[in-house]
Amino acid sequence: MTNKPASLSSGDTIGIVTLGSPLDPAIINTRAEYLRTLGFNVVFGDYVFAQDGFLAGTPEQRATDLMSMFSNPDVKMILPSRGGVGVAGILPYLDFEVIKENPKILTGYSDITVLQNVLYQYADLLSFQSLLLIDFRPTTPAYNFDQFYGAVSAPISSKLLTNPPDTPLFSLVPGNVTGELIGGNLTSFVDTLGTEFEIDAKGKILVLEETHEPINTVYRYMSHLNAAGVFNDVAGIIMGECTNCEEAYGVSYNELIRRFLVPLEKPLITNLSSAHGYYKACVPIGANVNMDAVNSIITILEPTVT
Repeated sequence: MTNKPASLSSGDTIGIVTLGSPLDPAIINTRAEYLRTLGFNVVFGDYVFAQDGFLAGTPEQRATDLMSMFSNPDVKMILPSRGGVGVAGILPYLDFEVIKENPKILTGYSDITVLQNVLYQYADLLSFQSLLLIDFRPTTPAYNFDQFYGAVSAPISSKLLTNPPDTPLFSLVPGNVTGELIGGNLTSFVDTLGTEFEIDAKGKILVLEETHEPINTVYRYMSHLNAAGVFNDVAGIIMGECTNCEEAYGVSYNELIRRFLVPLEKPLITNLSSAHGYYKACVPIGANVNMDAVNSIITILEPTVT
C-alpha cells in the first residue's frame, strides 16, 4: 500500500538538503528566503552547503541530512536544492523503516528521481517529480507552481496530469492501461540496472525524460533498458521532453521515439512537459494512474497526500 505524506500548508516547515552535486550557497540562501516570503519555515541540513569536488559532501553526510529530515517531526516537506550526480551513493546509508514510519513530501527531478523510485520500492513512499529548491523564484512559470501546489496542498480523489495550454500530449501507440507510475530521469533510471536498487518495472507505467544528451546517447540508454527487459515488463510508456538534446546524424528525439519505442507496441504517450523542461508537470512517483493512449489522457486515480 502506498505511503502518502501529509498535505502542505502555509506555516509548515520545509527541510533543505543537497543530495547530489553542490550548489552555490548564495543561491541556496536566496531561494530559502523566497520560501519564507511564501509563508514557510525553513531548516537546513548540516551538510547542505558542503562540497567535495562535484559532490555535496560524502555519501554518508548527504544520507545523514536526509534521514535527519525524515526523523524531524517538525519537517513537513523535504526539498533538495538540486540534482546533479551522485544521489545513488546515499542509498546504502538510508533507513527505509524510519522513512516508512515518517512519510513526508519529497519533491525533485533529475538525479533525485533515483531516490524517489527507490523510496517507493523500499518504503512505499509516494513522492513528486516536481520542483527543486532552485525553482522557487519569482520567474518560475505559474503553471509549475500550480501543478506542484495542486498535488501537495490537499487530497483530491482523482485529477488529470496535464500539459500547459497549447502543448498537447500525443498518443503514438494506442491502448488503455492502469498501473503505478515509476521513472523520471532516463540516465538515473539506467544507473540502477544490475544493482541492489534496480527498480522493478513489471506492470508499471514508466515515465522518462532526459536533458543535455546527444540523441545517440539517449539511444544507448534506451537500448540498455530494452536489453534489460524493462520495456518488455512495463504496462505503458510516457515520454517527457529531452531538453537541449542535440540531434545525432540527423536523428531527432522524436524520430528516435518513433523508430525505437513505437515498434515495441506498448501504449505510448509523448510530449509530457516535466522535469528539466521550462514547464514542469507534477508527476507523482508511486501513484496509481490510468493511461489512455487513445485519447492522450493521463489520470491520477488517487489522492497523492493525506
